[in-house]
Amino acid sequence: MKSPEITTSLPLTAVTRPAEAPTGGKMRLASELLRPYHGWLIVILLAMLVETAMSLAAPWPLKVILDNVVGTHKAPEWLAPFQSSLFGHSKMQLAALAGIATVLIAALGAVASYIDNYYTESVGQWVAHDLRMRVYDHLQHLSLGYYDSHQTGALLSTITDDVKTIQGFASSATLGILVDILTIVGMLGVMFWLEFDFALMAVAVVPFLLLFVARLNRAVKRATHEVRHHQSDIVAVVQQGLESIRVVQAFGRQELEESRLYDVSRATTDAALAARRVKSLLSPAVTVVVALCTGFVLWRGTALVLADMMTVGALTVFLAYLSKFFKPVQDLAKMSNTLAQTAVAMERVQAILNTVAIVPERFDAREPESLKGAIVFDHVVFGYDPKTPVLRDVNFSIAPGQLVGIVGATGGGKSTVVGLIPRFYDPGAGRVLIDDVDLRDYKLQGLRSKIGFVLQDTVLFRGTVRDNIAYGRPDASEDEIVAAAKLANADEFIVRMPKGYDSMVGERGLTLSGGQRQRIGIARAIIRNAPILILDEPTAALDTESEKLVIDALERLMKGRTVITIAHRLSTIRDAHKIIVLKDGVVAEEGTHDELLAGGGFYAELYRVQIGQPAKA
Repeated sequence: MKSPEITTSLPLTAVTRPAEAPTGGKMRLASELLRPYHGWLIVILLAMLVETAMSLAAPWPLKVILDNVVGTHKAPEWLAPFQSSLFGHSKMQLAALAGIATVLIAALGAVASYIDNYYTESVGQWVAHDLRMRVYDHLQHLSLGYYDSHQTGALLSTITDDVKTIQGFASSATLGILVDILTIVGMLGVMFWLEFDFALMAVAVVPFLLLFVARLNRAVKRATHEVRHHQSDIVAVVQQGLESIRVVQAFGRQELEESRLYDVSRATTDAALAARRVKSLLSPAVTVVVALCTGFVLWRGTALVLADMMTVGALTVFLAYLSKFFKPVQDLAKMSNTLAQTAVAMERVQAILNTVAIVPERFDAREPESLKGAIVFDHVVFGYDPKTPVLRDVNFSIAPGQLVGIVGATGGGKSTVVGLIPRFYDPGAGRVLIDDVDLRDYKLQGLRSKIGFVLQDTVLFRGTVRDNIAYGRPDASEDEIVAAAKLANADEFIVRMPKGYDSMVGERGLTLSGGQRQRIGIARAIIRNAPILILDEPTAALDTESEKLVIDALERLMKGRTVITIAHRLSTIRDAHKIIVLKDGVVAEEGTHDELLAGGGFYAELYRVQIGQPAKA
């Protein structure tokens, strides 16, 4: 079904899908992540079942030694066939059988443990990889409006720290909880068989212990939320400080940046210590409960042994089981902290994944074929903040192949207008059309592939010069890359670099001069060969020599294309076919340079200020 026309005067904003049942959402996400690895999970489950069986069997050779070798009790009838066929019936032969059984039980448990650990770690690593790519892919497709209201550092923290937390849980507890439950059930069965009263006591304690853990878990989760929030702040502060290190050092504000980090780091430490106070209650509580149960069993069991109502071996097995019985209970209790951290991490990941892209693509959208480049703004309204529209009612048209300048006071909406053309944002009301087609009827990536950009500060990525030129068209041939560089006047400095086109560009291109970055940006736009070109004052920050080279390259690039340029220096658009003047969110004036000067309006006033002429009285 086609998306309805937007009739409000406000733009769409990034929203989060209505919260379903939070637990259900987390379980659904976990199920989707684990589904590709169900074969490995079956292997892990089988290995854990063998581990559990070996754990249950481990105390029994000692019972045989205590009751049937050292003691006077007869060996169990089920053991007789093994003893007679392999060792005979002497006590030392029975002891040898118990010793071999101990080794076999340990060996089987060790092999199962190796398989369990190997595959759980594999599942954890791949789940983390899949989740990391899923989150990053979603972030890549969210509109710029999302980033206007979200800290990059917080997003980085989610992709790294939160995904790592989920990975740790998947690696260490994918099926651990299930196996702990199976171990508890198995041990309870044997304990009831050995001594009903003792087992009943252990069962009676468990609900109270689990209730205590559940109440503690809620407090741990609240504290964990607070810690993770402050940890995200740390990443954001450090990222901002390091990205702006030149400005920080130039103004000597290292102490200010350090104080910012101190504040958020101290808040994180305080929150972590508060969480520690809650978590520290858990282990002592479980230890006391285990000690109470063990002390009672020792006292009562000794009485039963002295009364010849229980064997020493049976008491030993029961004590071993009692200790092991509370071990999985204790593990489940301790896991409350891990579960709380994982739950918080899952919620933070879901907050990103549940965010609806604010630039939706219609299901019946079409690929733009060969565009001519005719652009129309039809009663366009837009505002980043719904309460303060930047564009109130913008109307203008651009013919194919025209060079059009957009001017106006700072904050007048120049960048907003050009941001609507590639659909970085959608208008709150009205339409933007290219070749008489509403932009929302085009496929988003197809539309953007028809638009080239040369911005005031060209962003380069860490990689080779070749990769940066071909960034918008990775299938470009070597000859096309070199030809684009020559047209952009970039070849002459590229060939002088140590490895030519294979030379590495530093982060954000800071190893190159501003003019060199701009010429690589122009080469990137040339190789894309798009019919529409957007320029954001690409020569504003350049020296005279670099400006001449860049202007020469731009003149080659602009031939035969529809060009929209944001102009801060009005002298750069004197030859434009049309100049659009924005003021107070509307098109105040429109015409050629000479026509607007003759009109004596806002443009003429701006021009006089720039060239140093006094304003008219």
